[in-house]
Amino acid sequence: AGFIKSPLSQKRLTQDSVELYCEAIGNPIPEIQWWFEGNDPNETYAQLWDGARQDRVKINATYNLHSTSTISIANLTGDDSGMYECRASNDPDRNHLSKSPKVKWIRSQANVFVIERPEIATGLAEASGKLTLSCNISGPHPTVTGHKWIHKEKVLQEDSSPAAFTSYTIEGKMEEHSGVYECVFEANPQIKGQVNISVPPQVTAYKKSEHGNEGDTGVLTCKNPSFPAVTTWSWHKSGQGVSARLDNASGRYIIKSSGNKTELRILKLDIEQDTGDYFCNGTNSLGTGDATVNLRVRSRLAALWPFLGIVAEVLVLVTIIFIYEKRRKPDEVPD
Repeated sequence: AGFIKSPLSQKRLTQDSVELYCEAIGNPIPEIQWWFEGNDPNETYAQLWDGARQDRVKINATYNLHSTSTISIANLTGDDSGMYECRASNDPDRNHLSKSPKVKWIRSQANVFVIERPEIATGLAEASGKLTLSCNISGPHPTVTGHKWIHKEKVLQEDSSPAAFTSYTIEGKMEEHSGVYECVFEANPQIKGQVNISVPPQVTAYKKSEHGNEGDTGVLTCKNPSFPAVTTWSWHKSGQGVSARLDNASGRYIIKSSGNKTELRILKLDIEQDTGDYFCNGTNSLGTGDATVNLRVRSRLAALWPFLGIVAEVLVLVTIIFIYEKRRKPDEVPD
């Protein structure tokens, strides 16, 4: 057996996760095992299994043409620091309890250093139509080589300053820029903080006016583009009162809601019963918001009226021409 890829030493912060990768080749295909030795001088190597350390350890292995194995450890603590060893062997006696293998296990090692996560103080200030977001490392930390501000996986700002403080300014109101903003301190390992701009739901209707044909299914949709997500959605119809809200129990209404979207489906639309204004209401931990959707239900014959109007116009025109031709006097009287 021989290694074609070995695990690499890494630095991580507490509460982060780490992943080590190992790949071996041989004939027959070798087995891969993972072992660990902590930083305590009295600690010896111990084999790691999938589900170890209160199910924080996950090991995935595949044996196809050659061997590959990945070990990942979640929610790191200081006790996870140490030497991780990938062992590979294809000796038939490698796991025998009494026989010694003729070919010893080959080994590849990597150190994982788990550093205590530094405290990051975050701030949010609103003044003169501007929002200022800030992050400040308040304790010991690795050397900083720059900063980034990220929102929805898009880099908004970056620099190469070594300072333990960074800020980002936004033009506008909180309701227009709600969401999760991430401040990143470029270091080894990378340090991240989070600033949340939270507002009550800013509910809007996908379309303020919807049309449907009698007997069809009507679909009304509302969304909430703001943060945090809506925890409770409800629908009401004008004239029925807030207490008699629409729900799935009626049989004609089907309501499907997720964090930032709700959909009301009305089965077998009726002109008299279903025409009117519908209100969608969203609630989160900071308050509520609502929007109105007007539904118009048309008769199934509505599409025929334009055609029948054209036919009627043609018939009237033909009739007029026919009557005119009958009554018109001839220009010359025949001999």
